[in-house]
Amino acid sequence: MIHRFLNLANYTLFFYYLSGNLVYLLALIIALRTSAAHQRGIESFRLRWITESPLAPPITLLAPAHNEEKSIRVSIRNLLELDYPELEVIVINDGSKDRTLLELQDEFKLRPIRMVYVQQVPSAEIRGLYRSDADPRLLVIDKESAGSKADAVNAGLNAVTSPYVCIVDSDSMLERDSLLRIMVPVLADPKRVVGVGGIIRIQNGSEIRGGQLTRVRLPRKSIEVIQVIEYLRAFLIGREAWAQGNMMLIISGAFGLFRTDLIRAIGGYRTKAIGEDLDLVTRLHRYLLENRQDYRIQFVPDPVCWTEAPSDLKSLGRQRARWHKGLMDTLRLNIDMLFRSPYGRVGALALPYLWIYELFAPIIELGGFVTILVAVALGDLRRDFFIQFMIFGYAFATVISIGAVLQEELTYKRYSDWKDVARLVTYCFFEHFPYRQIHMVWRLQGLWQYMRGDMSWKPLERKGLRSVTAP
Repeated sequence: MIHRFLNLANYTLFFYYLSGNLVYLLALIIALRTSAAHQRGIESFRLRWITESPLAPPITLLAPAHNEEKSIRVSIRNLLELDYPELEVIVINDGSKDRTLLELQDEFKLRPIRMVYVQQVPSAEIRGLYRSDADPRLLVIDKESAGSKADAVNAGLNAVTSPYVCIVDSDSMLERDSLLRIMVPVLADPKRVVGVGGIIRIQNGSEIRGGQLTRVRLPRKSIEVIQVIEYLRAFLIGREAWAQGNMMLIISGAFGLFRTDLIRAIGGYRTKAIGEDLDLVTRLHRYLLENRQDYRIQFVPDPVCWTEAPSDLKSLGRQRARWHKGLMDTLRLNIDMLFRSPYGRVGALALPYLWIYELFAPIIELGGFVTILVAVALGDLRRDFFIQFMIFGYAFATVISIGAVLQEELTYKRYSDWKDVARLVTYCFFEHFPYRQIHMVWRLQGLWQYMRGDMSWKPLERKGLRSVTAP
């Protein structure tokens, strides 16, 4: 009986890996086609026309900041230097305990102002409003901290007057033409496109001068290189493909653009959300589908936001555990959307995929590894099963990761040094073993923390933009 059970469990794991990899293979094929089509389309679109046109819709950038004294000057200067004709930047100082507000006051010559501030979406108490004398496009909101980025963004959302709002991380950098590029889908179809996500890339190891990335280099640490591959696969394959079916459920909180009226219509960010970016887009889908709106939520692969990735295992583990808690939180609250006709493909395909291949993945994998070890101990592990598992569970997934790297090099060519490309391809072989198993433990920790009610945000160790600026 136990032998039959082990055989059934092992083949269940095999088909789980096989089906998951086939989904990603299909996504890779879709992404390759759409990426090539996007490249052809962007060549015929004059980005300079947007900067010269008086019809370009205004954008407000929201940048929440909590204890960002190391990088806040460089980050906000970078945002103010972006190419876009009608731009406002709102920085939300979210109860920082360090010199974040003082650094802003010194750099941008802030002065207290009185203005109409209507709290349309909930947020913690506002302590003060400041306008920059150095650049009047800059508004700073000083507020009490409620312990979440969602609350800080809501405070900024109440002050937005533009039809489009772009949420960014204050410790990240946007390339100078990022806003022009992320607005291309909006300008092409302004009635239907309600949200657009750009790509997030890892800046670790690259050279930065004056708040601008001057040379893209691969990080030196192995843990950072692995994350580069993760991000390439998640964005250039995953989000590219899901967006084609209008089923993309996450726009990164580090760089996403939305229609302001719709974000306010759904009540802004849910202040208790752990994964506020996934939660917001899922609720936006729900609202639009329930109201039978014809809409699109798009992904554009070439507007780039550069962010600092965790460079030690402790910080990376905390980040991934929190991401999994956020996934569990959002899926639990939207479980009623599963397989119901009003929610179309989102409820029939996108959400079930997240439940089966993302949320339950660490539990299924852990159970599978246990049954494999038991089968080995009892001498019941069949050789043909082991070979098939290695081919479809490891080699297949590795090939898909290599496909993401090659797609990056064939299309965008950010890593110009062939040695960097060779390292990326080499590290693809280590992503699914042993890194995937370490990642499984972090995700299990996130599930356990959520089940026992631990919703706290544990801080990550960051160097800040100053420390990676080339001398």
